[in-house]
Amino acid sequence: MLGLWAALCLTGALYATWQGYGGRDFAATLTAFAFYFLVILVFAARGVAEELGARFGVAGGFLLGSAAFLAYLTYVLGTGTFGIIRVGAVAIFVFVPLSLAVSAGRTPAGAWQDFLLLAGIWVAVKFGPSHFVWPYPSGRLSYVFTVLLAVNVALASFVLVRRLKGIGYSIAWGHRWGYFVLGSFLLFACIAIPLGTGMHFILFAPQWHAWPSLALTSLGIFFFTAWPEELLFRGLLQNMLSRASKNDLAGWWTASVLFGFSHITNLGFPNWRYVILASIAGIFYGWTWRKTGSIFASAIVHALVDVSWHFLFRTA
Repeated sequence: MLGLWAALCLTGALYATWQGYGGRDFAATLTAFAFYFLVILVFAARGVAEELGARFGVAGGFLLGSAAFLAYLTYVLGTGTFGIIRVGAVAIFVFVPLSLAVSAGRTPAGAWQDFLLLAGIWVAVKFGPSHFVWPYPSGRLSYVFTVLLAVNVALASFVLVRRLKGIGYSIAWGHRWGYFVLGSFLLFACIAIPLGTGMHFILFAPQWHAWPSLALTSLGIFFFTAWPEELLFRGLLQNMLSRASKNDLAGWWTASVLFGFSHITNLGFPNWRYVILASIAGIFYGWTWRKTGSIFASAIVHALVDVSWHFLFRTA
């Protein structure tokens, strides 16, 4: 994971340098990005998340939260964008969820604090003032940084403080996973393409000119869209709903529908066509997570769907 982290950060740094970025602003931004991304990848090494949770617990959660906050201070001080309101907003985003997680004590997973915490993170990412919080460079990385910080907060709260089991937060590969991933993707495609076309939601329009960027775009979709959403909706939400209801099927379907409704504001409100297709997609992502016990597998299916949509279709 450290090797993967170094390779991806170096690639991103070289690309940004090629784009003309440099100086103290760039160095501070790269430092914050490297820290948040390091946490995401190190926790994804098999067994690391569980061991860190068992060894450090609540103290580890606040230590990680404090380090994430210090990384943000490095960003704003280095880019000359320090502001009390900005810093206060990030402090709330980091430490309120941790406090909620602590208030749940040793209650089983699925306490009201867990769902409130999860909803708060989702609302902050979806509707929060990300461009205000991450102004450099001209807000272009605001979504990426918001997602990275949100995943750091979720790991601190649910893995270290709450020590939630069964998240499947690891980049690994298991027996027959290839069949589950490929089968889920192909079966969803057989449903979603004719349904989406019939609803006049998508049109087949291959973006041949964009194919040179396939590798870079796919990595971005995987790490900054598919991976965080699978952590949120499968590893955390579906997991906790199943535990709270003591019914895997109920947790699976409820999380899938909620995943669909989380897209209702995408491309115009209310976008019911998006809700329908996203709910169906959630069923397949949730099935993959159930069969493999890993958000890595469901995130691959999720990324395959998004990449195919990005390069082969356009929204009608």
